[in-house]
Amino acid sequence: MTDAPLVLQALLRHPDWAAVSVLAVPGGGPDGVPVRGVLTVADLRAEVATAPDALLAVALSGDREDWHLDALLRRAAAAEAAAVLLPGGEPLRVASRLLAERVGLTVLGAPDPLAAAMAAARLLRESDQVVAALVATTAAVCSATGGGVDELVAALAAAWRRPVWLLDGAGDRLAGPEPGPADPGALLTRPVGTGRRPTVLAAAVPPGIPAELAAVRAALGVAAGAVGQRLAENRLAVERDARLRMSLLAELVQAEPDPGTRRRALDAGWQLDGWHVGIRIDVPDTVDPLAMRPEVLRAFGTAHLHALVVEQGRGWSAWTTFAEEPSATELHRHAAAARRAQWLLRSTLPSAMGVGRLYRDATGMARTLGEAGDAARLAATRSASGYFVHVDRLGLGQLLLAWTRTDTFLPAARSLLEPLRDQPGDLLATLTAYLDAESSLTETAAVLGVHRNTVATRMAKAQELLGVELTDPDERLALHLACRSVLFHS
Repeated sequence: MTDAPLVLQALLRHPDWAAVSVLAVPGGGPDGVPVRGVLTVADLRAEVATAPDALLAVALSGDREDWHLDALLRRAAAAEAAAVLLPGGEPLRVASRLLAERVGLTVLGAPDPLAAAMAAARLLRESDQVVAALVATTAAVCSATGGGVDELVAALAAAWRRPVWLLDGAGDRLAGPEPGPADPGALLTRPVGTGRRPTVLAAAVPPGIPAELAAVRAALGVAAGAVGQRLAENRLAVERDARLRMSLLAELVQAEPDPGTRRRALDAGWQLDGWHVGIRIDVPDTVDPLAMRPEVLRAFGTAHLHALVVEQGRGWSAWTTFAEEPSATELHRHAAAARRAQWLLRSTLPSAMGVGRLYRDATGMARTLGEAGDAARLAATRSASGYFVHVDRLGLGQLLLAWTRTDTFLPAARSLLEPLRDQPGDLLATLTAYLDAESSLTETAAVLGVHRNTVATRMAKAQELLGVELTDPDERLALHLACRSVLFHS
């Protein structure tokens, strides 16, 4: 027998006790009740001399209405038993339940009390065998399970009969049941060596059964190596696919594609004919574009932005292809989706996004991606626009901004915006972001990281101070240029 007891509440949550039900509990419930031994008796008439902290299992069923049940409960309580396990799960009569509660005895029921008793005894007295059996089972599962990491994690959960997850360094779920663990800190974990991205293999095992905890800890050590190998294999496959994508894109943007390149693009699902809009996303050197590509795809999917994404340099190049020339409304919708995708990415990645203009065919793809790259570099310095620049909106604006930097315009712009100076809420930055976002309160709030109502209040105050009407296109354009000029020179 081990020195460490089982905790009855943990035993009730053990998979081997899934069919065991609670028929009666004392006031405090089964929480914290220790189980240090297992004692099996034949029936309700059995004598129980002493059974301190023991689980008393009754092998043969008897009449629950018989007074012998109450007598057994009294004898078990006098012998200081931890709990009585009866055959069957039917409820106790009221008198028997009240008696058990009064004498401080937990009463349980099970279809097969002997099997439940043997499982408890094994966890108490054969901890080494419990550990060895689970380790052997885990090794067999890792060897026999095909597929990727998701399949292996699911197979481990089935073998251990416990929830199992693969988590990243922040505790977010990479594999395993959704939505992930409620309390990652309460899990048994084992690091998985996967290179740049730290991950852990985790299992939910409630405390209270020392043999079970030891067995899962040992099994985690075996499984972590197998999971790490699957992750490494997956990484190699992802890197191979990424190299093929990068090589193909490099050929497309450097020169007019030959028939072989066109065939490879077709095999990859890339449509070269049609109209293309390029997107470029730049991130710092510390970000691994290969590992973080799923984040980009997730942001694009959430924003309903349909685009092909290729790792390239310090970030990603992407593009959307239209079979027919899109209307102005379609292009506006595409730009809005790209801006929303950038908002989503900025919540997890320090990214800057540029969007190119619409061009046709393979040569047009290279041109729009080049413009998107230039726009992304410019976006990296534009926090007020959410680190987002769209070349279609930038072309005329850049020409007008060149004029606004003259000696005659700047003093007038500063004079116009003087009422906003030193006002609470940074009204100048709010006004500029609002005009950048084409007068959208929602987009401005997302860029500035404040509530939509806060933006509305600030804009009302700015219009009152300036005495302008932003519904007038001419006034709105003049004010936008003034804001940009003052911010540029400041």
